[in-house]
Amino acid sequence: MSTALVEDTVSGQAAARERGVRPVFALARFEARRLLLSIPVVIAFVAYVAWIVWRTRTSWDGYPALQDADRATQSMPMLVGLAVLLCANRAVVRSERHGTEQHFSVLVLEPWRRAAAHALSVVPAALLTAVCVAGQFGWEALKPGAIGHGSPAELAVGPLTVLAFGALGVLLGQLVRSAAFAAPLLVVVLLLTLVLGTAPGGGDGLAWLAPAVSGSGPDTFPSDLLGRPAAWHALYLAGAALCVAFLAAAVAGGRGGFVRAGLALSLAAAVTGGVLQAGGVSPSPELTAARERASVRPELTCVEHGRSRYCAFPEWEPRTGTWAGVVDSVQSLAGGSAHDRPLLVRQRIDARYGLEADTAIPALTDAHQVTVGTAWGGNRVPEFSSAVAAVLVAGSEAAGTEICDGRMVTVMWLSLSWQDDPMDALRRVRLDDSVTGSALVLSPTDGLTMTEGQTDVVRHLLEDPPAGVGARVKEHWAELTKPGVTTARAAGLLGVAAPKKADSCED
Repeated sequence: MSTALVEDTVSGQAAARERGVRPVFALARFEARRLLLSIPVVIAFVAYVAWIVWRTRTSWDGYPALQDADRATQSMPMLVGLAVLLCANRAVVRSERHGTEQHFSVLVLEPWRRAAAHALSVVPAALLTAVCVAGQFGWEALKPGAIGHGSPAELAVGPLTVLAFGALGVLLGQLVRSAAFAAPLLVVVLLLTLVLGTAPGGGDGLAWLAPAVSGSGPDTFPSDLLGRPAAWHALYLAGAALCVAFLAAAVAGGRGGFVRAGLALSLAAAVTGGVLQAGGVSPSPELTAARERASVRPELTCVEHGRSRYCAFPEWEPRTGTWAGVVDSVQSLAGGSAHDRPLLVRQRIDARYGLEADTAIPALTDAHQVTVGTAWGGNRVPEFSSAVAAVLVAGSEAAGTEICDGRMVTVMWLSLSWQDDPMDALRRVRLDDSVTGSALVLSPTDGLTMTEGQTDVVRHLLEDPPAGVGARVKEHWAELTKPGVTTARAAGLLGVAAPKKADSCED
């Protein structure tokens, strides 16, 4: 008789546990569906997908570095996270708003299990965010000009942000059940501080407490020089999300061993990740030494295309063929010995001052050497072609930056005339986006200078080129590249009208 009673007791406990688990998942599925179909969340995901399509079509001019592309997936999920926070909070306080809270006392779900179900209901939104992140990054990775390597830890930031925001909405609903304005007010505060504010920045350990930390600068670094504590940041976000979820269950009355253990472990994970990510903000001695080597004496991979040699960081080796296409196009227009002169194209960066520093790279003084940066596409193409043309005309990058006479006409014609839209390339390669007057011409190192008269001659050559201008360049190459040649003389040799003003680098 006692044995039967014990068996009945054990089976009753098992049935109670089963009733406690299955209803939690049933409620989580129901709330997840309501959450995903709620108007704010739908609008947020539609805006997110539209932003991905709008941005990724032209991002990085078709030449992304994947170690930058992974970080570009982190900002927009915060918009989704704010919508999930608002709707998860409204779901928690729904019974309070509708006056049906007392009816839940007849159900098998204790309040803390209902809180756990609401916390689980935000997981599908986080998974859908992960799909969007994967789509955005995959699109970048499939572009023909993509190079480098992405980080799984960086890609996890977006989904973990949505998970943490959703759990925060559940916790807020448990703490302030009667205040319908609490979640909207928190959304406004987070929107101002995280999206519109200046919190994301990699130079301060406290900045890493924010969900997304961009830490981006004007130059792309090789993957092994980034020095971002991405893995610890992902651990911090995951721990924070779980800690907030378990805290919501504890506030709702969960006092069991599972809730207490989950709260302790998730808190430990969040604290560990937060402390270690703050310690990883400052570069280690090994990273500092590696950045110094990459800036002063980099270990480059060199390949030959045609007559020239191209040396690049290993991740950029697939791009050397594209650089060679530009060099060949410029060199095919040159005359004299420059037409067949071997060049050395070297990739250069200055990584000594960190990811966010905007540093200038000095021009090379060695003959027949050209600098190329880590970015490509768009304006970088005419900038590089101008550097190549300057080396062909003046002999070195340093000498090219000192050109102030009519040789500048030859340099710019070599740089731009072969491009699909030469006038647009002229506009984009000048600092002020102009096609008239004097201006600074951008290049991977120190810029070149065009006077007003040189600009007029180059514009006439590109807008309405006279017949046989290419043959004239090769025929008169020696005189066109001779130091001291005037802009008027260069214009006459090329068959266009001379400028009204004499050469002057101060125009």
